Amino acid sequence: MDANDPLAAYYKRRRPPLDQARRHRPLGGGASHLRPDEPRVLEEWDGFEYQPVGTAPNLAAARAWAEEFDSDHPGSQS
Repeated sequence: MDANDPLAAYYKRRRPPLDQARRHRPLGGGASHLRPDEPRVLEEWDGFEYQPVGTAPNLAAARAWAEEFDSDHPGSQS
């Protein structure tokens, strides 16, 4: 955090948790690695909270969607 930037604390709060701009979660809840063939909800960080942006048919498709963002934005994590 830059001590000379008066908005540094604000910018820090707007970063996504764990620097994950995209995440996926099972539609029925539970751990993400369980039931890999079930649909996932896809969510993106909008600067304040995660917003649903679509669904994926399974865990592999959801991971590919998240990794697509990571390859376009170096330095981010999925």
